[in-house]
Amino acid sequence: MQLIQQDPDLSAYMAADEVIDHHHPVVRETAARLAHEAADSYAYARAAYLHIRDTVAHSADSGDPRVTWRASDVLEQRTGICHAKAHALAALLRAEDIPTALCYQRLTHDTGTGHCLHGLVAVRFRGAWHRQDCRGNKPGVEAHFSLEGERLAWVPDAGAGEADLPGLYAAPDPGIVEVMRNAPDRSRLWEDLPDTLRADR
Repeated sequence: MQLIQQDPDLSAYMAADEVIDHHHPVVRETAARLAHEAADSYAYARAAYLHIRDTVAHSADSGDPRVTWRASDVLEQRTGICHAKAHALAALLRAEDIPTALCYQRLTHDTGTGHCLHGLVAVRFRGAWHRQDCRGNKPGVEAHFSLEGERLAWVPDAGAGEADLPGLYAAPDPGIVEVMRNAPDRSRLWEDLPDTLRADR
C-alpha cells in the first residue's frame, strides 16, 4: 500500500495541538528522560515506542474504565485505547523533532459486529514513512517497532471488510477525538467508535 502524506509541509507533522500537546511538562519530562539514554534519534524513537506500548496499559485489555485522549493525560494516567496511545507516542516523537503522522486501519469491532477504526502512527526516517502500532501486546496480538517491514498487530482481512487506510494525517481525526472527549467511560467509547474517518466523508 502506498501511504499518502496529506499535508505537503513536513513541519505539520511536528506541530503541537490540544491533543498532541508535546509542550506539556509531562510530555517534555518523559521525552527528556528517554532521550538521555538514547544514542540517536532511531534509538529514541524505539525507546518512546516501547514506553507507550509496554508501560501504558490498553484500557480494553486492563478493564480500566477511564478515557484519555490528550497525550499528556495518557502519559500521566498510564491508560488509553489505541488512539490515545498513538496520540501519546506522536507527542513523544514530535517532542524530539521526529516527524510523526496519525494513520488508521478499519478493523472488525471486538464485539464481532460492524467495524471501527484502529489508531497507528507513522514515523519519518530515511526519507520514508514507517507505520507503527503501539496498542500493546497480549496473547495473539504482537507488534514491534520496525523500519524494515511492518510489524503491526493486525493485517486487515479485505474479505471481512477490513482495510489499511493510506492517509497520513498531521492531526488526529476530529470525529475520533470528538467521540473520545464525550465518552463518559471506556465501555461507551467502545460502542461509539467510528468506522470511517470524518476527513474522508
